[in-house]
Formats: sequence, C-alpha cells, structure tokens
Amino acid sequence: MPFEEIHHTADWSIRVWAKDLPHLFSEAAFGLFAISGIVLAETPGVKKEIEMRSPDPESLLVAFLSELIYYAEQDNLAFDKITVEIKGDQLVATLAGAPIQKINKYIKAVTFHNLKITEKNSGVEAEIVFDV
Repeated sequence: MPFEEIHHTADWSIRVWAKDLPHLFSEAAFGLFAISGIVLAETPGVKKEIEMRSPDPESLLVAFLSELIYYAEQDNLAFDKITVEIKGDQLVATLAGAPIQKINKYIKAVTFHNLKITEKNSGVEAEIVFDV
C-alpha cells in the first residue's frame, strides 16, 4: 500500500506516496476509503467522471478528495478503480466503484493543515489531515 495512517491528536491523517502527481491523487483516494473502512457492495458497478481546476496541486488534491467525500455522503458511493490525469491546473478523473455496503469511520472534510506535496527521489509525497 502506498499510503499509511499516521497518528494525529484530534483528526485522522495519512502519508501518501507515488511515482507522480496523478498516482498520488489516486493513492490518496484509496487511503481515504481505507481509513474510513469502506466496503463496497457487490452490485453492478457505477462510473463517474470528475473535472476540476484549482490554482495549485494542494488545492486540487483537497478539491478532489472533497468530491469523493461528497459522493460517499450524498450518493453512498465509493470507488475502487481511479484514473487521474492532471494537466497544469486541470484534473480529469475516471472513477469506477459501487454503492457503499459498510463504512466504519465518517470523514467530514479534507483540511489544508500542513498539506504540502513534496518531490522525493522516488516520486512525490504528501501528508493529508482529515477532519472527523
């Protein structure tokens, strides 16, 4: 797993790493679903496409993950196949998943607290804090 849950005093936090920015966004989404304990129903799949713009990668990441939280809360959907393309300030994501059968922890929001996407020798990394 290219993410790990890290200790945070009041909220939940994960550290995510990947070879590039699009994969970092996908892995952050998988981390979000994993720490929530989401289990997908075994029903016919659902596909969605997300398009958004934001002035910087951190804001784009928050907007993307916030959209996934919205789908989970409002439409009872989560995704196990995520493809992300990023060109400049624009993100296009293709999502495939199913209705949520079970969720253990509810996340209210993605925060900007200490959020910084950093380049490493092996790719990119970010620490993301979620408000619960």
